[in-house]
Amino acid sequence: MNIESLYRIFLESNGICTDTRKITPNCLFFALKGENFNGNKFAYEALQQGARLAVVDEEQYHKSTRETFLVPNVLNALQELATHHRNQISATIIGLTGSNGKTTTKELINAVLSQGFKTVATKGNLNNHIGVPLTLLSMDRETEIGIVEMGANHLGEIKMLSEIARPDYGYITNFGKAHLEGFGSLEGVVKGKTELYSFLRNHNKKVFVNAGDSKQMDNSDDMDRITFGKENSDFPIELLDSGNKLAIKFKNQVINSNLVGAYNFGNIAAAIAMGAYFQIPIESIKKGIEIYNPTNNRSQIIKKGSNSILMDAYNANPTSMMAALENFKQAEGKNKILILGDMFELGPDSAIEHQHIVDYLTENDFGKVILIGENFYETRVKSPHILKLKTFDEAKMEIGNRPPWNANILIKASRGMALERILELL
Repeated sequence: MNIESLYRIFLESNGICTDTRKITPNCLFFALKGENFNGNKFAYEALQQGARLAVVDEEQYHKSTRETFLVPNVLNALQELATHHRNQISATIIGLTGSNGKTTTKELINAVLSQGFKTVATKGNLNNHIGVPLTLLSMDRETEIGIVEMGANHLGEIKMLSEIARPDYGYITNFGKAHLEGFGSLEGVVKGKTELYSFLRNHNKKVFVNAGDSKQMDNSDDMDRITFGKENSDFPIELLDSGNKLAIKFKNQVINSNLVGAYNFGNIAAAIAMGAYFQIPIESIKKGIEIYNPTNNRSQIIKKGSNSILMDAYNANPTSMMAALENFKQAEGKNKILILGDMFELGPDSAIEHQHIVDYLTENDFGKVILIGENFYETRVKSPHILKLKTFDEAKMEIGNRPPWNANILIKASRGMALERILELL
C-alpha cells in the first residue's frame, strides 16, 4: 500500500466517511468490516452517492478506474493514514484515557483550551480503534491543539491507540473497576491504562497528574509531569462547594460549574490546570468551565414536574456507581429515590460487585431504591426499602403506577440499560 498516494488524495478530499448513510460529496469512503457487515459491498453505493474514492480490501470490489483504492486491510489503512496525517500537522496532541469521566473531562478541556486555541476534540465517545483515527483525520493544518480520547476494554488497546495518535501530553482520569471482563482485574485495568504512561515515558513526553490521586502519582513518579489539585502541586485548585453544583477556587477566582458531584472535581481541575499550563488567561478559563453544560445523560440535572432528577445513565461500573451514591447521600432533600440499573462488562466479578452495591444501599438510608436488571435481581436484599425488578417493563409498570412527587431522584446504570427511558414516566 502506498500511503503517500492515498494521503495526496485525502488532502484533496472532503474528509473521511465509513457509513453510506452519511456520505458527503468528495469524501473518501473506507469500506470497514465488522462481525455482521462488509463495507466492501457498499463501495459502489458510496461512489454513486458522491464519494471521491472508495478504499477497499477485496479484489472483486476493486475497479480498474481511479474510483477505488485497493489495500491489504481497510482498517489498517485508515489507522496508517491517520498516523501519517498526525505526523504532517503541527498540532499539539493531548491523549486522554481512564476508567471514568473521560468524555466529560475531554469536553471540559476543549471548552477551556478553545478559549485561546483552534482545537479539535473527539466527537462524543468515538474513542476506539476507529474513532481515534477519525478524530486525527478531522484535524487540519490550522489545528493548534487536538484532544484525543482513548477508550479500552482489554490490554494492549491503549498502547495501540497511543502509537496511532502519538500524543505530546497525556492524562489518565482514574483507575476503576470498569471493563473487568476484558482486563481481568483492577490490576489489569491499571496495567492497561498506564500503557499511555509507557508511551509518553518512552518518547520523553509530558503527563498531567492529579496530585490528589495517589495511584496516578505512584505510576507517574519517574515521569516529566505537571501536577494539579493539591496545595503543593504545580497548579493548586480548591473545591469550595460540592453540595449542589461544584464551586472551585483557582488563583483567587471562584469558578461556578454546571456539574454536580464531588467526583467531577478532578475532571474540572484537569481542564483548569491544562488551561493554565497553556497560558489561557484565568478569566477565559473561568468562562470555559462555566459555559460547559453536561449532555447525553452524563451528570445532567433535569427538572420534570415537581421532581429534580440527576441523570447519570450514560455508563456505570462499580467505581462510578459508588462515587455517584456517596455524592447523592450528601444531596439536599428528604424525599430521595434511587433508580439503578445493571452494570455490564464485569465478567466473573459481576455477582460480587452488584451485591456489594446492594449491601451499601442496605447499610445507608437512601429512602426508596428501585433496582432494575437481571444482575441486580439475583442479589440478596434485606431492606424493605429496596425493590428488585428484573426487566424495564416491570419498572415501567411500577413507576407508572406510583409516579414520584417532589422527589430528588438519581438514575444510574450502564448504557445498555437505556434508563433514560424512565424520564417519559416521570
